[in-house]
Amino acid sequence: MKTPHFYAVIIGSEILNGRREDKHFLYIRDALLRLGHTLFSSFTIKDDPLLIHNTFAMIKNDSNAVMFSFGGIGSTPDDLTRQIAADVFSDGILVPHEQFTRDIMERFGDAAYPHRIHMADLPKNSLLLPNVVNNMSGFYLEDRYFFMPGFPEMSHPMVEEALTKFYPQATKTYRRTLIAQTSENTLIDVMEKMDTRVDFSSLPMINGGNPMVEISVASEEEELCEYSFHLFVEALKAKSISYEMIKNN
Repeated sequence: MKTPHFYAVIIGSEILNGRREDKHFLYIRDALLRLGHTLFSSFTIKDDPLLIHNTFAMIKNDSNAVMFSFGGIGSTPDDLTRQIAADVFSDGILVPHEQFTRDIMERFGDAAYPHRIHMADLPKNSLLLPNVVNNMSGFYLEDRYFFMPGFPEMSHPMVEEALTKFYPQATKTYRRTLIAQTSENTLIDVMEKMDTRVDFSSLPMINGGNPMVEISVASEEEELCEYSFHLFVEALKAKSISYEMIKNN
């Protein structure tokens, strides 16, 4: 895998209809940033089978995808994630996970039947993500598709476990940033020259009615970052446009 593309899928009609507030997006964004990663995309979707299936399938089509899915792995009829994960990422068959089955039986005894025991029905080749709250595990496939409960106190330690084990530190990225006293339209010709290995952004702003733009350039290659940033600086100097360098963290 090249640079991982991190996806967050937050499943819960209760978030979209206002009954609960999302606790996952800011957490996963910041957890990745601490390690030098960034989110590639985030989706908050309702408990709809087709929507969940299509979202998972789209992510699977990205060969660099790493997915963190929150919600829908319990034992009630609206918990759809386990079966859809099997449909999209495996052969569609759920099989009882031996260790998870034992954990459920140890916690609930006879009350594990007839419903709770099915939380252990997972896609083939699933491995467990430990649940520090009640030992009712999440699971993962191929070391890059991670499925967790919707409860933040359960799922967030699972994210930390997965990142620590599989994605502990990103490749260093070099970044240069400036704010110029002009509109972004002035610099489009330079933007069109950016190498595909360069991650650049143009953020327009207004200050006292005057247009401004923040230009940020980043690359895993320091020389390429410096060269690309220099193109913007030279274009501004050539047009006598003032700018301010911004310190990057």
